[in-house]
Amino acid sequence: MKSIFVVILSVIISVSGFASGKEGKSIFNGKNLKGWKIHGTEKWHVEDGLLVCESGPDKGYGYLSTEKIYNDFELDVEFQQEANGNSGVFFRSTFDGTKVSGWQVEVAPPNHDTGGIYESYGRGWLVQIPDEKENILKMGEWNHMKIRVVGGHVTTWLNGQQMVDITDEKIAGGKGAIALQIHDGGGIKVKWRNLKVKEL
Repeated sequence: MKSIFVVILSVIISVSGFASGKEGKSIFNGKNLKGWKIHGTEKWHVEDGLLVCESGPDKGYGYLSTEKIYNDFELDVEFQQEANGNSGVFFRSTFDGTKVSGWQVEVAPPNHDTGGIYESYGRGWLVQIPDEKENILKMGEWNHMKIRVVGGHVTTWLNGQQMVDITDEKIAGGKGAIALQIHDGGGIKVKWRNLKVKEL
């Protein structure tokens, strides 16, 4: 009986991602944009140890992607939206200028599906957020987002509450970087901190 319990416990720990013993590794050093690549003319800079994105004069799309490719991983990140907070976290994404191929976990103003998954230049929304979850976002305050991607299985959490849990064949075949977005239209400012990735 004891051995069965041990086996079950081992499976649970493995699925949860703790069996490897890996801790999340910071991918932003709080000093500069080392390890990242800017796409477009919008503004990315470091201010008081925070990563800040802002719309530039062109009011276009902008992206900041990791130089490293991440396939299966857990990402933890905190964000604070100022003014229009329309942004996002992309995964398994590639870039041609400011045209992105990949998937976005939405970061947006209230009632605009933060935590949902959107496929850029493809199928559009894969999963939007039900109305009863729209109050989880704290506009103007620090929010914690967690994203887990394993094969075609993607789960997102916002402030500790699960937002999306889907499995998708197209995502399973994707490869690419993690990236942050500035939406077009101007007037956007979002601060980011504690970006940590645990590769699975």
